[in-house]
Amino acid sequence: MSTFYIENFGCRATQADAAGIERQLLSRGFAVAADAARADVVVVNTCTVTAAADAQARGAIRETARRNPGGQILVTGCYAQRAPEELAALPGVAWVVGNSHQSEIPRLASELAERSSAKGRDNSSIVPLAALGGVELQDSLFGEGLRRKILTSDIFEMREFAASPIKGGEGGHTRPTLKIQDGCDNRCAYCVIPYVRGGSRSLPSDQVVREVSRLVSLGAEEIVLSGINLGSYGRDLSPRTGFSEILRRILAETDLPRLRISSIEPMDVTQDLIGLFAASDRIARHFHIPLQSGSDRVLAAMHRRYRAEHFARRVELIRELMPDAAIGADVIAGFPGETSVDHRGTMELIESLPLTYLHVFSFSVRPGTAAAHLPGEVPAETIRERARELRALGERKKSGFARAQAGKWNRVLTLRSSKEVQERRYTRAISTNYLDLRVAGWWPANQWLDVRIESFDGARLTAIPSN
Repeated sequence: MSTFYIENFGCRATQADAAGIERQLLSRGFAVAADAARADVVVVNTCTVTAAADAQARGAIRETARRNPGGQILVTGCYAQRAPEELAALPGVAWVVGNSHQSEIPRLASELAERSSAKGRDNSSIVPLAALGGVELQDSLFGEGLRRKILTSDIFEMREFAASPIKGGEGGHTRPTLKIQDGCDNRCAYCVIPYVRGGSRSLPSDQVVREVSRLVSLGAEEIVLSGINLGSYGRDLSPRTGFSEILRRILAETDLPRLRISSIEPMDVTQDLIGLFAASDRIARHFHIPLQSGSDRVLAAMHRRYRAEHFARRVELIRELMPDAAIGADVIAGFPGETSVDHRGTMELIESLPLTYLHVFSFSVRPGTAAAHLPGEVPAETIRERARELRALGERKKSGFARAQAGKWNRVLTLRSSKEVQERRYTRAISTNYLDLRVAGWWPANQWLDVRIESFDGARLTAIPSN
């Protein structure tokens, strides 16, 4: 039996893509290998949101080729869509398949496994185009040898939508993620994602409800809805629907105990949506809202369609209606033209708001984006220093929120715990407001507990169950 291993990088949407690939490979008779070094076929599913993400993917490919010289490496994902030639040139890579053609991966993997068994690493017997249903390979600047290893096309022609829970979503494991939207119609100056994911497209609402019901029947107690631009869900459907509407359908038509959403843009955090969250104890009290900058001047240069005051009003309304809600934000340090005054304004805005954690990104030039051509490059050391300051502020916010929970009751869902955690006689759990707790005693995964939060030691929150 041929084996495969998926090395995955990136966001929840990428994880959902990897789960779809895994499901298809299993259906073709593959078995999952224990690690990349033992697999016949290694699928590297890449991210390209930053230069660091690119470097991480290249490093993983080189390490896989070194540790598994007899295996076949197939690279896919956002980096594969953006710069396939770069990846095809790496040693050990048999195929580079863009997001536009991920449906071809199971067939290619089967052929690679056969070739690996019969001929080792002889890549000269590349599958002819006719075997791939007539799809065209992208031209390459690196010559015919690499061109025959690349399978990709214009992502904006892609209309197919594949949804799947992330790995671990089957068989009663905790917190599967369901991708219900892909692509993005916005053009933020720094972001390459629309060019590697294509335009916004949504999973039809009936399918969303069916998939949620299926996951519940398999034992899911909490499901996380994800997308590239989640708040745009349903605008491309006919009849047109909205994000709040699909949430209401899930609540009304399924028995899901708790629904959580991933990142959502400030423009889509409407009063109606906040009210829906506040009115239902089945929706996690957790918002993740990208801020990116607290400077209106920088937000305009980023092509963001809101201003700092708008962001602040939404956060304050969430806190007013849900005092213990988790509210996270993304922030970019060092966007071109960002001054020390702009940075200080971002720090002051975040300090003034009831945010509970931050995801901080150092600005990274992405080829093909508007920001790649902007003047006012910020020195690398200045970017690093600003990012450090933002991360330190984020840690203070996170710690302050955790300390404020001491003495409160919360309903938590137990998570799968490592052997080390089991031996220390506590169980990891997650709360509705995104707290990572250590609950006294050993409890099976995927179980609801009512707990009293006892203390925060600067690193961990501890809790005692009532039952």
